[in-house]
Amino acid sequence: MARDAVVITGCSSGIGHETARTFRERGWDVYATDPDPGELSDLEALGCEAVELDVTDDASVEGAVEHVVDDAGCVDCLVNNAGYGQIGPLEELPIDRLREQFEVNAFGPHRVTRAVLPSMRRRGGGTIVNVSSVYGRTAMIGQGAYCGSKFALEGMSDALRAEVANHGIDVVLIEPGPVETRFGETALRRKDDRERTGAYEWFDRLYSSRRTIDRAPGAIQPEDVASVIADAASDPNPGTRYRLGPYGKVLPLGVVVPTRVRDKAFSLLQRLL
Repeated sequence: MARDAVVITGCSSGIGHETARTFRERGWDVYATDPDPGELSDLEALGCEAVELDVTDDASVEGAVEHVVDDAGCVDCLVNNAGYGQIGPLEELPIDRLREQFEVNAFGPHRVTRAVLPSMRRRGGGTIVNVSSVYGRTAMIGQGAYCGSKFALEGMSDALRAEVANHGIDVVLIEPGPVETRFGETALRRKDDRERTGAYEWFDRLYSSRRTIDRAPGAIQPEDVASVIADAASDPNPGTRYRLGPYGKVLPLGVVVPTRVRDKAFSLLQRLL
């Protein structure tokens, strides 16, 4: 009996790594992908297949998906997890940095989704899980590039859900708050790679450590996210959004707060730093 096949992007660490492990433990055929499949040896030891896939490269995506379809027959579930966050006042981020953020976090999922949809239509169904963020629903100062990319992912996901529903394909958004991964490490490492203007002294004080990124009290573990992703993929009628962790449940309420009130709160925060 054929088992369900799942393609997961960004599996070298964090949520992607734990998601691949969780799906495999539940009996799925797991195609764990990353630009460097050499980083996936521990997942291969669990029975996952490591596949080279760079979400920013058309040929890489097309080749990887063709391989999976040839091997498994179809893609039953796609987990668009690959992504990263960068921090910095928007004025100080060169346009190339902003473009890079969208290339990975928004255009990447679109590129991989386009590649798997023909297989899902032939199958007569499937599930696309897009890993977004609490900041896909509400913005945070100093993280405008990341928030913008996740807002874009949310909008595209909502449109896609309606567009593919008649083909039996579900589109699910995962919206965690802070998760203890390498996310904050990566963001802080590139914090100084910006064009300083001297106008945002509060930024370096606010983002002086990972505590304000992915080590805040209430941050959840990647395996918690992975479990929800796998549950959604196995559900014949999954939800459209899954908000995870205390921040994931509370911060989206910011969308109902009047914009001027939120702006004043951010202004006060900058003065207090």
